[in-house]
Amino acid sequence: MGRSLYSFLSLFLHLGVFCAWPGRLISNVQGRDLKAKNSLCDVKHFTQKLDHFSFARNDTFRQRYVICQEHWSSGGPLLFYTGNEGDIMLFVNNTGFLFEMAPQLNAMIVFAEHRYYGQSIPFDGKTLNSTTLPWLTSTQALADYNYIIHHLKRTIPGLKQSPVVAVGGSYGGMLAAWMRMKYPATVIGALSSSAPILQFGNQIPCNTFAKIATQDYKMASPVCVDTIRRSWTIMEDFWKDQAGRDWLKDNFRVCQILDDRKVKLADFRLWLFSGWTYMAMTDYPYPTEFLKPMPGWPVKAACQHLSDLRSFKTDRDLLIAVYKGISVYYNYTGQVKDCFNISDSSTGTALGDTQWDYQACSELVMPDCTDGKTDMFYYRPWNISEYNRECHKNFAVKPDPSLAIREYGGRDLVAHSNIIFSNGKNTKIIN
Repeated sequence: MGRSLYSFLSLFLHLGVFCAWPGRLISNVQGRDLKAKNSLCDVKHFTQKLDHFSFARNDTFRQRYVICQEHWSSGGPLLFYTGNEGDIMLFVNNTGFLFEMAPQLNAMIVFAEHRYYGQSIPFDGKTLNSTTLPWLTSTQALADYNYIIHHLKRTIPGLKQSPVVAVGGSYGGMLAAWMRMKYPATVIGALSSSAPILQFGNQIPCNTFAKIATQDYKMASPVCVDTIRRSWTIMEDFWKDQAGRDWLKDNFRVCQILDDRKVKLADFRLWLFSGWTYMAMTDYPYPTEFLKPMPGWPVKAACQHLSDLRSFKTDRDLLIAVYKGISVYYNYTGQVKDCFNISDSSTGTALGDTQWDYQACSELVMPDCTDGKTDMFYYRPWNISEYNRECHKNFAVKPDPSLAIREYGGRDLVAHSNIIFSNGKNTKIIN
């Protein structure tokens, strides 16, 4: 078993997973071809316990999963995608790597939807508040996946002896690794792609993500990075009076009045920051609609507007170039006809912003900052006191910054095995 497992996981590594962090599993299977493959999959539901760690509550909810058996043969492996913070169909339609692996391994693929996301929301299926959300934790989600795997092994002939490998990207990548750590008797290994398992406590600098995103733009054009970094100071100068704010509103096509009361400079900058960073997260070599419709290599496309210093004769010229660059993320296909509502989610409706905010306010506290020097953004320190106040205001909870380290070990991986941490060019194998 050990030798065959090593060969199995080595095959994953040999084929390669190339993602920005945090990211997802990508491949040459894309667009209509991938959706055609997914049409051969079946959507199922499993009656799941609400609380796996209480003997007093018997509440249940319907948990959705997608099963793909086109290439599976009896005894073949089960590739189990540990669903992350969104509708599971988003990941089914954008994870071509598994569909490439399945015919080579005679494998079954299962995509499990994370509790409280997509269509797997407990109680009435829509209410998300401090009363209904306490059972939204990674440990409960891992227990869900364990139950689904055991259910499949009991009910599908020929699957009982099949090895199971957990697979995921970004938060799903964390879950894949943690699944192997918490349930080694259920999964024999894990492929954890672009998983920020060290983004807790003080294990890494709080602007690590910002520096990685900056490096993505720097590879496209160092001038692009300098232009974006310069733009923040210019915007701050424009923001000082109403005439400057009106110019920003008109030229960035913002729906709201930028009056520095309802919409502050921090809100405007966050909208831009989100666009730049989500573009880096989804900087794939082919067109995608994962978060927004974008071209292949969107960072390169954006930087084409930001790399010609000769065209920036004035500060206004530079900001107009910034608008063109950020539009690669927010409006590449011209779908926004009138104006941008900067209060809307930067990722659309497929990801669960409220649910993720709750997780980030409770067990998954990931310090995040920018310094404007080693990254291309503006000075934005990590302020745990302000963070605590916002979390209490929104969800009546107090964040526990060290919980994830206590629960999963952080850097201490010595007791774990058979995990591939794939991070673009930097890949680590725990065996």
